Amino acid sequence: MKITKISVKNFRSIEILEDLEIGAFNVFVGQNNHGKTNLFEAVEWFFIGSGSLDDIRFMRDPNKEVSVEIEFSGLQNALNLISNDKQKKALSDIFGDVDSISIRRSSVHKDGNDRQLWNPKTGKWENPMGRDSTWRQFLPILEYVSTKKFLEDVAKYGKTTPISRMLSAVLEKMLEKDPVYDEFKQKFNELFGDPADPEQRTQIRESIDEIGNRVAVFLQKQFPDCAEVKFKVENPEIEDLFKKFRTTVNDGIENDASEKGDGMQRALMLAIIQAYQNFQRDDGESNNFLFLIDEAELHLHPTAQRALKDALLEISNGLDQVFINTHSSVLVVDEHANQKIFKVEKIDHRSNIDEVSEFGRQDVVFDLLGGSPKDLLLPNNFLIVEGESEFEFLREVVRIHYSSEKKVKILNAHGDVDQASRTIGAIEKIFTPINESIYQKQVIILLDELSEQKISEGAYSEFLRKFPDVDEDEQIFKLPVGSLEEYYPVAKQNQAGGHNDVPKWKRTKTEADSMDSQQKVKLARAVSAKIEKEQFENDMSVVFEALKKCWEKAY
Repeated sequence: MKITKISVKNFRSIEILEDLEIGAFNVFVGQNNHGKTNLFEAVEWFFIGSGSLDDIRFMRDPNKEVSVEIEFSGLQNALNLISNDKQKKALSDIFGDVDSISIRRSSVHKDGNDRQLWNPKTGKWENPMGRDSTWRQFLPILEYVSTKKFLEDVAKYGKTTPISRMLSAVLEKMLEKDPVYDEFKQKFNELFGDPADPEQRTQIRESIDEIGNRVAVFLQKQFPDCAEVKFKVENPEIEDLFKKFRTTVNDGIENDASEKGDGMQRALMLAIIQAYQNFQRDDGESNNFLFLIDEAELHLHPTAQRALKDALLEISNGLDQVFINTHSSVLVVDEHANQKIFKVEKIDHRSNIDEVSEFGRQDVVFDLLGGSPKDLLLPNNFLIVEGESEFEFLREVVRIHYSSEKKVKILNAHGDVDQASRTIGAIEKIFTPINESIYQKQVIILLDELSEQKISEGAYSEFLRKFPDVDEDEQIFKLPVGSLEEYYPVAKQNQAGGHNDVPKWKRTKTEADSMDSQQKVKLARAVSAKIEKEQFENDMSVVFEALKKCWEKAY
């Protein structure tokens, strides 16, 4: 089943939350201490029901009723996945052909230890399920990764730890179908024998019985009625096997996962959860999953954050749902069909949670960036150039002569107008929270002189058609020659030395065409290291004007 709506009353800082409509992939954003985690813990309380009610009541008011009500859809599909025919029939008799139900856990019902089902026929909350464990036959499987949960805690292999439960469940299903495991159990029994069967008197069985006899002698001195003591050795449970399991990761050096960095540990924890979900889904007998991930970006590089989001989006494309809360714009800016964004804001000690419209997304990202795009996006503007030599030349010129100016990111379009189009597209994909890039009217493009071939191929006109907001007169600068090498000034006598390939800067078209990219980059570095500021501004005025315009339009 999938959650369609959530309502919360008097849970920590959430006084009233009514019918919050939930999607497949849900992102909650907001400042610290505004209630994002409280919503996740409210959902966890609905599923688990543990914890002191005094600690979770709104304003710690003992008279407040705490309740979490969740509406689910897809009930019939969930019932079909139940393998126990008797339970399936009992639940089908209760629900009939209804596919959407509302379930509530409330503090007024046995201190929150059971859940109630809304019966539209009687107009009452009822519990036709009996024991709370019965609900788990068809409810989603909750996996909550909180900021308090670290790998060294999660990866302890015991019967109650999450990873042990997940791995043992997978392994148990695999072993059930494996004849080698049956042979192992038989050999195990043969090795230790049955103390009640005199025919199974192996050497190790004799030794174990001898220990029992010695213990019995000393025990009888205190309790004369104790005739014997026997030690039985039973087949090990899967959970027992996991006590000796170790998780190692090889990222060039193989060692225990707990010795890796925090980012690796958290990523591993999430990867195990995803693999578990994947296996259960392939097995075809599992309920769907509900993943709650608190501060999903924690310890992760932005590249890893984006990879995590892609993986979670893939999960949410099926039957499963994902909730994340975050302070990272990386997890918010990209648009997806299954994604909903919610803003959590505390006003007068009360947390308000509202879905963010497409129009409001930009404001949310702006807040996440601290109120200015440059806080996280780093550059105040972009200057797109055609090739590697322009990139190397301008980057060094800016560093040497204009370090106090606004920060401008120079992007290399690899010598292609079409690639320049893709570069602008990349800027939009990475940074835009809405359909229109915040840089689209700011970015500056520096091109070589357009050849007749480029004009006839239509690449430039197509470029302008694709980005109609780019002002050709204001944002596009063209060199009067076909390459940067032809546009360099003539080197002065004290500037020409030290470059072994060719002692001069300015090249003819024939010379420039004969140079390979490595030679052009080497020349660009030599020129940028020695060109004077006044020389650059006067003799390479088109390049300088492009740079100036980029600063003028910068945020």
